[in-house]
Amino acid sequence: MSHWVSIQTLVKDIHALRESCQELGLTLITNGQARGYAGRTVPAEYVVQLKGPYDIAVTSHENGMFTLTTDWWEGHVEKEVGKNYGKLLQLYGVHKTIREAKRKGYTVSRKTIAHDGSIKLVLGGVK
Repeated sequence: MSHWVSIQTLVKDIHALRESCQELGLTLITNGQARGYAGRTVPAEYVVQLKGPYDIAVTSHENGMFTLTTDWWEGHVEKEVGKNYGKLLQLYGVHKTIREAKRKGYTVSRKTIAHDGSIKLVLGGVK
């Protein structure tokens, strides 16, 4: 029985995804095997190596988007990247915004809201 589930996301910038992984203490490797239930693996262009027994396979498509595939069994992945990749995708959005803002010459400040973990970005005028 397979537990692997794939979702297509708005992830288009692998560098921002790598920065998001680093912030979570995870590693994004190129051309790897994502681990799943009972030793099953899925080959992928990129793999988010998790600390637990499973990983996330990241596969690109011609439209520039990526699919994230993982084995959600027993909540191992959810503990590290949040429900439905919530923490990972939140940080991806933060890092993608910062990268684009800086590319366009804006200053960026970042603040984490302690009571709920949300992140506030403030973009300033062009340098």
